[in-house]
Amino acid sequence: MFEKNFLENFDWWLLLAVLLIMAIGFINLNSASLAAQYPFQWKQLVWYGVGLIVALASLKFDYRSLCLYAWHIYGAILAMLVLVLVIGKTVGGSQRWIPLGFFNLQPSELAKIGMVVVIGSWLASDDKHEYGFLDMLRPIVLTLVPALLIYKQPDLGTAVLIVMLSCSLLFMAGIKWTSLLILIGFGIPLAPFVWNILKPYQKARIFAFLNPENDPQGSGYHLLQSKIAVGSGGLIGKGYLHGTQAHLNFLPEVHTDFAFSIWAEEWGFLGSLVLILLYALIIQRGLHIAYSSRERFGSLLAFGITAMLFLQIAINIFMVLGMLPVVGIPLPLISYGGSSVIVTMIGIGLLLNIRLRRFLFQ
Repeated sequence: MFEKNFLENFDWWLLLAVLLIMAIGFINLNSASLAAQYPFQWKQLVWYGVGLIVALASLKFDYRSLCLYAWHIYGAILAMLVLVLVIGKTVGGSQRWIPLGFFNLQPSELAKIGMVVVIGSWLASDDKHEYGFLDMLRPIVLTLVPALLIYKQPDLGTAVLIVMLSCSLLFMAGIKWTSLLILIGFGIPLAPFVWNILKPYQKARIFAFLNPENDPQGSGYHLLQSKIAVGSGGLIGKGYLHGTQAHLNFLPEVHTDFAFSIWAEEWGFLGSLVLILLYALIIQRGLHIAYSSRERFGSLLAFGITAMLFLQIAINIFMVLGMLPVVGIPLPLISYGGSSVIVTMIGIGLLLNIRLRRFLFQ
């Protein structure tokens, strides 16, 4: 129905920014692969291709139909999160993946986009201008169940991100100030309880964030090495494939959590700025799509996807700069990982979908 207006309404700037970030991701993973002595970049290239196909294929269906399947999506999320705790593959002490033979599926990644759909659908159907405390109980419970299952893996970073996404959507939909104060009032007494249920290594990461020099060979090692890598890049970097922190094996997890660190070391401040500006373009286009949508669910969905991307970008970059504790949040399209790439591209596809169909509604 929108084919006649495709060229006019398709967001070419959004697609261009995504393709350029993919190119940067491949270049960066090529360097990281040499450091790790494993060809991550070629596997990532396959996922880029699959992600583009998924994003462009998603343009064929009406995104509003997701509202009809919101509860099915929620049930599938919970089922996969329970399944991963039963038969999931354990790597590095975390049980987060369901082995599928050719691919290890990470349900917590799918939960991000899934919860945006679920909470966005509920808010769109409720259609209130402001939400009181009792109104928020249902989305809070809907969010906490998968968040707790993800925390059990354990994956504290993604669990917190799920909660932050739901809060972002509630803020956009409109929360009464009195309700916000009530939530804060309930939250403050729970802080000691939350601290007590954290695992020892999670507490160690928080202490390392506050004072990494206190344990430079232990819990503070990752942060210190990352800050050295970023700082040593200077204005223009050390040059491609010449990042000493990564290639001399001082910098850990160069293909996942600390992918930005190796980019900053080799390409410097200017290279980092280019990447950040490309991310900023994606966020700007996402917010524009959310603002220009003439339909409530489309606006909420676009905002939620944009919030998902922004939070992951901000958390990961602040983490490698030593401004946040180390958490397992990937940098979209830069960090290695098939599940992360597919979920990101599903989000991009939905943004393009909403943009294409905005003129169908009054």
